[in-house]
Amino acid sequence: MGAQWKAKGREAAANAKGRVFTRLAREIMVAARSGVDPDMNPRLRLAIEQAKKASMTKDTLERAIKKGAGLLDTGVNFEKLTYEGFAPHRVPVIVECLTDNANRTASNIRVLVRKGQLGSSGSVSWDFEYLGMIEATPDAPGADPEAAAIEAGAQDLEPGEDGATLFYTGPTDMDAVSRALPGQGFTVQSAHLGYRAKNPVTLGEAERAEVEAFLEAIDADDDVQRVFVGLAD
Repeated sequence: MGAQWKAKGREAAANAKGRVFTRLAREIMVAARSGVDPDMNPRLRLAIEQAKKASMTKDTLERAIKKGAGLLDTGVNFEKLTYEGFAPHRVPVIVECLTDNANRTASNIRVLVRKGQLGSSGSVSWDFEYLGMIEATPDAPGADPEAAAIEAGAQDLEPGEDGATLFYTGPTDMDAVSRALPGQGFTVQSAHLGYRAKNPVTLGEAERAEVEAFLEAIDADDDVQRVFVGLAD
């Protein structure tokens, strides 16, 4: 693990799918502030691609773009907030939020982290790398992820879930690598900037279950976009 944490089976649950749509819509709205042309706005292009893969309707997608760009009277400004701290058993955690009410989010996070420890800015991020994270699946059996990483310009890779590969890039290289991977036989499923732990913590089964329950509660909050954790597989 040591990168973005995902709850087991979350994508398959109906209520979880609603959270996925909410998060994608917020990402689109924030990205659209920098321009509504996906070809000129890599963050928006990647967010649109992920929304389409999640089967977001065209009307919902276009409305999110217009709201983010301020083209509708009902425009909403979302603020990015990042929290650092520890889960139980001193497992480092970074939580990224997009919110239209910073006070509400701060209050919620304080309550959710009560079983761990909320830290100040920089308290755990020093032990993480800030990278581009691209999850991609092979188009055909036998596709070589290591060769694809070299040709596409990725810095590193590791096995992902369900046969996917997680490619790591420098923050400024993520869009270029995302565009190059399809030419190497891989379909990009998601791409975003995030944190990978340098020294993930190894726990026993009981302790790990406690940490995962803690992370699940945080992940369920509507304002939380992504959770990154320093927990070894």
